[in-house]
Amino acid sequence: LCDFLRHDLGATGVHVGCEHGVCGACTVLVDGVAMRSCLMLAVQGHERRIETVESLADDDTLSDLQQAFRRHHALQCGFCSAGILMSCVDFLERVPNPDETQVRDMLSGHLCRCTGYTGIVQAVLEVAAQRQTN
Repeated sequence: LCDFLRHDLGATGVHVGCEHGVCGACTVLVDGVAMRSCLMLAVQGHERRIETVESLADDDTLSDLQQAFRRHHALQCGFCSAGILMSCVDFLERVPNPDETQVRDMLSGHLCRCTGYTGIVQAVLEVAAQRQTN
């Protein structure tokens, strides 16, 4: 699925890292659930709602989560960021008011060589808090 999304549909935010479902760079939402697209065949996505990082922004306006990633310098080199963002979207839907331990546990499914995850954790916690007050 990741190759189809990236090469045939042009969703270049889908990155292929390990091709074994370990690194998380290829994470997309399938019917609202974070999944590793390198572990799915493209045909398994037929008639399912598949969202990539490209779907998060509304025209030229970044989502609240993307804006928080930028504010907290959570992007680093950017290779793993798209997959992490997609996992965070799913996570915040399921756990709207997480604590730091829960966020770090969710992030443990992603491998990133550029960051200690602190900025990502801060961004997720900020968005969760903002959404609770709205």
